Amino acid sequence: MLFNFEMDFALSLRCVPMIVRMKLDLCGVKLSLRQWSRFTPHDRQALVNRPATTPPEQAAYQSFLLHLIRTRAGEEPKLLPPARTEPWQLAGGVPDAIRLKAQSCRVEAPTPEQWGHLSALQRFALLKLTRPGHENQNFEPALREFLVEMHD
Repeated sequence: MLFNFEMDFALSLRCVPMIVRMKLDLCGVKLSLRQWSRFTPHDRQALVNRPATTPPEQAAYQSFLLHLIRTRAGEEPKLLPPARTEPWQLAGGVPDAIRLKAQSCRVEAPTPEQWGHLSALQRFALLKLTRPGHENQNFEPALREFLVEMHD
C-alpha cells in the first residue's frame, strides 16, 4: 500500500516507501537508500508486497531482505532491535511528537479517538514524518489524507 502523499516518489520506488520502512522496523534491519537503489524493480516490489505481520512472516521478510542486501549491494546487513512497543504500535494516546509537529505546522493534531482509528502504518508514517531529516513537508498532507479517509 502506497499513500497519496508518497506518489511523487513512491510509484517509481526510487525511495523507500513507508510500508517497507515499517517492515524494516518490525524486522530489525537497517537499509540505506544506497542499498535500496541497488535492488531491482522486482526486488523493491517484492519488499512492498511481502507480508511482515506475524513473527514467522517477519522472519521470512528479514531473511529475504538480508539476502538482497548481501547479493545486490554486496554489503553485510546491519541489524537493529525489532520494533515491539513503539508509539506507532500503540493506539492508546497521541504521542507528543505528533502534537508538537501539528502545532508547528499550525494544524489540528488528531484526537485520541482519531489516533486510535488510524492503522499502524498510518501512525508509523506520521511519526516518521516528525523526525528531523525526513520528508517533513509531507506531515501535513499525510495527516490530512489519513483524517479525510477516516470520514469517507
